[in-house]
Amino acid sequence: MSTLRYELVFADGAGATLDVVVVERTLFKGSGGHPVYEDASGIIRAEISDRDEVRILASGGHQDPAQRVLARPLPDADPTGAAGTTAF
Repeated sequence: MSTLRYELVFADGAGATLDVVVVERTLFKGSGGHPVYEDASGIIRAEISDRDEVRILASGGHQDPAQRVLARPLPDADPTGAAGTTAF
């Protein structure tokens, strides 16, 4: 089973972290056959393989997809809404 959520860590050439975005799995598959994940705004979209390899997908015109992105799997939220978790 695929991971439901990831943190995408965007870094510059020196390895300094620039931004961290949480993405959730969608019903779509990318051209590589792996699940597509997106953030709450729908702007950040990425295909993530079962080996946590990331390919950022353009979600609109004039975008320059990031090249250095690390995917960190997040634990699945508790669907019962227990304390400290997010219910879906």
